Amino acid sequence: MQSKLRPRRKNSKSSAAPDHEPPPTTFQFMPTPGVGLSKTAVYNKSGPYIDNPGEEEEEEEIEIRDPPIRLSHCSSSSTTFSSLHRETSYFSKWVTEIHFRRQLRNHFELKSANGFPLNAVPMQDGSVAKPLEEEVPFPEFGETKSMLSITVVGASGDLAKKKIFPALFALYYEDWLPENFVVYGYARTKMTDEELRNMISKTLTCRIDRRENCQAKMEEFLKRCFYHSGQYNSPEDFLELNCKLKEREGGKLSNRLFYLSIPPNIFVDVVRCASTKASSATGWTRVIVEKPFGRDSESSRELTKCLMQYLTEDQIFLIDHYLGKELVENLSVLRFSNLVFEPLWSRNYIHNVQFIFSEDFGTEGRGGYFDNYGIIRDIMQNHLLQILALFAMETPVSLDAEDTRNEKVKVLKSMKPLQLEDVIVGQYKGHSKGGKSYPGYIDDPTVPKDSVTPTFAAAALFINNARWDGVPFLMKAGKALHTKRAEIRVQFRHVPGNLYKRNFGTDLDKATNELVLRLQPDEAIYLKVNNKVPGLGMRLDRSDLNLLYRTRYTREIPEAYERLFLDAIEGERRLFIRSDELDAAWTLFTPLLKEMEEKKIMPELYPYGSRGPVGAHYLAAKHDVRWGDLTGED
Repeated sequence: MQSKLRPRRKNSKSSAAPDHEPPPTTFQFMPTPGVGLSKTAVYNKSGPYIDNPGEEEEEEEIEIRDPPIRLSHCSSSSTTFSSLHRETSYFSKWVTEIHFRRQLRNHFELKSANGFPLNAVPMQDGSVAKPLEEEVPFPEFGETKSMLSITVVGASGDLAKKKIFPALFALYYEDWLPENFVVYGYARTKMTDEELRNMISKTLTCRIDRRENCQAKMEEFLKRCFYHSGQYNSPEDFLELNCKLKEREGGKLSNRLFYLSIPPNIFVDVVRCASTKASSATGWTRVIVEKPFGRDSESSRELTKCLMQYLTEDQIFLIDHYLGKELVENLSVLRFSNLVFEPLWSRNYIHNVQFIFSEDFGTEGRGGYFDNYGIIRDIMQNHLLQILALFAMETPVSLDAEDTRNEKVKVLKSMKPLQLEDVIVGQYKGHSKGGKSYPGYIDDPTVPKDSVTPTFAAAALFINNARWDGVPFLMKAGKALHTKRAEIRVQFRHVPGNLYKRNFGTDLDKATNELVLRLQPDEAIYLKVNNKVPGLGMRLDRSDLNLLYRTRYTREIPEAYERLFLDAIEGERRLFIRSDELDAAWTLFTPLLKEMEEKKIMPELYPYGSRGPVGAHYLAAKHDVRWGDLTGED
């Protein structure tokens, strides 16, 4: 049954409705599966009321198909939307979320270089017709207010201080957060509200391009931050947190987001306590889970199984902050919205693809944590593999989260399991340079002296499908290297029968086109092309067609955590990892990791601040590849 909700026009008159504005009548909305609206609902500024279905007026009609509901009078006319029965929560939440999403959508309106929206229609006289606005499928009831409550679990840790609270403040500073929100820190450390505010105020910064009212904005944000101390496995402590959240929410429709910035061994305890004692009774409850998510396939599946006892898949947001980086987000746009690239995106034109991550510092006090995981689990199995899946996936049916994640899973399931002969591992050692001494990995007091945990790894992976068969996907990740960078390098095949090969000599790699996406630092996209050097002779050179973000765009690029927080608040899951996607990723690496641990593979030593172990060059040469970051041209 299809029902229609119709807003009354101001001057409408009929025999069924009085000329004067009728008093507001409240109703109890009770969702009933398979049942549509029992009557036609008409509303005015004063409130909704039941109108005569036979009324013959010209009125705007808004069709409602989902969710089906039935209307019935409340027992008391004094009942308001904020005091409806709990059965009404889904309907109220739906109305509020539509209103909130429409406000956020305005921020995301794409514009062309001339400042007009991309869907604007140019007229013959040069003017631009205003594009049609997207209709909202339900009227906005001003009486319904929602409250967003964000709880950072592990609030006293470095990640919370350096990344999470600054990201929340940045969203607040840019007006991305809803009008009503509150932030709670939760940890075992004893701390007052004021001590929490003092702690996080030291890491808050304003946008470089928008410095006005910075201090005032900080003070306003800090007033919304509170702290609750408790044990991670204590239902009583989470029940106290729930009471404090309810007090701050003040009877509004409550949406709650929990961020788990804690070690994985206490994920389940926190989720159990939060879901049973501190979840929302009227709105949604979502949990962001920070990596690492297990150490192998078995531990990851067990952790997923335990979390699913208390949460649904839609409530769990597995975060990989690299998916929130600007250039990773732009990867799909570059490929699917530019005709010049998509036809080249296959084995026919691409010789190899490289995913490179390097840091110019060591573990520096985090050795105890790092030694339990190593560079393969810490970087390659999640960050680099997720980017690879986005790079290699087929065109999704739509930008819907499930369509994108379905294509990523197909890529991961098409990949060959990693073989030990296609992997090189290394560990940095102490080194002196310029009169300064740099410690080795095992010099870290938190690391065992006999540790063989790799701080560097290089691997060659292959995808068994028609698009990528035979193309090596090379990964390289390491700590204490010569530079800090993260980039994707696409090296194309040699030009068949190149007319100018004599000008390049025997090194045809110098004539190879290369597309580079630099994720950090100094975000950029550039394409290496062959070009004639000006002059009378025929001398060729490789030049860059360069899009450097800092020169092209004046706005400061948001941090990855800002984008992912906003997506979690909106319920957008495209940049988060699904459980089957996680399982497919671990399936690729678990056999390799077990073999390395059983055979106690010794890592190749490399000096602190070098380009890594020599074995990485032999691995690349084995597949007829040269690492793009070692040419000295960048």
